[in-house]
Amino acid sequence: MEALIPQLPDLLIFFSFYLTIYLLAHFLIFKNWSSKLRPEAASCLISYFHGSPAVFLAGKALLSDQNRGFASPNTPLQTLVLDYSIAYFLMDLIHYLLFYPSDILFIAHHLATLFVFMTCRFVVFHGAYAVLVLLIIAEVTSFCQNTWTLACARRKDSEFADKVFDVLSPSFYALYSVVRGFVGPWFLYQMGAFYYSGKAGDLIPTWVWVSWVLVVFMAILVSIVWVCNLWVALYRERTRKFETKVR
Repeated sequence: MEALIPQLPDLLIFFSFYLTIYLLAHFLIFKNWSSKLRPEAASCLISYFHGSPAVFLAGKALLSDQNRGFASPNTPLQTLVLDYSIAYFLMDLIHYLLFYPSDILFIAHHLATLFVFMTCRFVVFHGAYAVLVLLIIAEVTSFCQNTWTLACARRKDSEFADKVFDVLSPSFYALYSVVRGFVGPWFLYQMGAFYYSGKAGDLIPTWVWVSWVLVVFMAILVSIVWVCNLWVALYRERTRKFETKVR
């Protein structure tokens, strides 16, 4: 416990950072939005401040480690990125518990993600390479997804938002499909094969790496189902618009 306490200030600072942005979104930036849409918009805003920055920070943390590998010890910079992401998921988890307590899928996703990050950060102190690569894979589409989400929320009462949603949807779905449907499963296979071979030794216990693999597998599976449903909805909408024009 004494060794853990000095490491917490970074996490607390990052959490305060996200909390401040979240409150500013609610009471200042999106104050003219309806009370129904403000929570979702605030969540998107903190995601903007996490997603793309996390990709660049994680990339820098990985490239700066010459000994990077699935069982390599976490470097100070990698640990900092883990704190940055843990703080975000904690803040967004609180958001869902307050405003969308019935959204079990997203709450479970955040809890599972926090489990992976926190066991890597506070329990085994190894494996940040795998976790941060997965973070990059998950967040590389974040900017597009947040923009798409905000446009979707306002498309009924804003012609501009509707146009953004209409133009962005195909490219976002395509990028998301490639990342979650091909890159993610490929890296998960590499990760699982390494840990299953026993090359990590006792550095990352079996219960830890198995739980990581299962969490990521379920996340990828749900993501694939989600984007497939979006493709179906897009096809139906475009077909309906085409038939309307023909008539």
